Amino acid sequence: MRRLTPNHIIWLKVLLHLAAFLPLLWLFWAINHGGLSADPAKDIQHFTGRMALKLLLATLLVSPLARYARQPLLIRTRRLLGLWTFAWATLHLLSYTFLELGVNNLALLGRELIARPYLTLGILCWVVLLALAVTSWQKAQRALGAKWQTLHNLVYLVAVLAPIHYLWSVKILSPQPLVYALLAAALLALRLKKFRRWLPGNLR
Repeated sequence: MRRLTPNHIIWLKVLLHLAAFLPLLWLFWAINHGGLSADPAKDIQHFTGRMALKLLLATLLVSPLARYARQPLLIRTRRLLGLWTFAWATLHLLSYTFLELGVNNLALLGRELIARPYLTLGILCWVVLLALAVTSWQKAQRALGAKWQTLHNLVYLVAVLAPIHYLWSVKILSPQPLVYALLAAALLALRLKKFRRWLPGNLR
């Protein structure tokens, strides 16, 4: 297979930006042209949440794809996808906060986090994604040194918790959240050797 060049990566990044941004335009169109169901707030929450999950899975796919396809330059797309994951996760959180609770009931958010554990998982995922987004730049990487990689390994925690958050939030067993959970499990399984290296020697 022909190796990708830096110019190829530039065009790939353009395509990935479009793939992450155009669904937002569609969502605005659907909101303004009756493209949502009788419960638009739920539709918006689910759409933004699924987009965040899709982009998270795409982010996790980059490393194994670069390794198995022998295309090391693909790694350059990972930060882009990670930042879009955070952007859509933020839209998901905002849609719940302002459309579900409402501007006049923001004080209920803390109480809701305690009453509904799946929301706690969702907030935890968002906080981790925030930390990863803020430290995704080269300057932060240089400042943190070896701690940077340890921090960014928390993306695997998000890969575990985010599908659980989705499964728990829908309250019924449906195929779509299960598909996301299985895809996340498969992408994590590709990293078993890496995870095994983290274990103490007597537990390997």
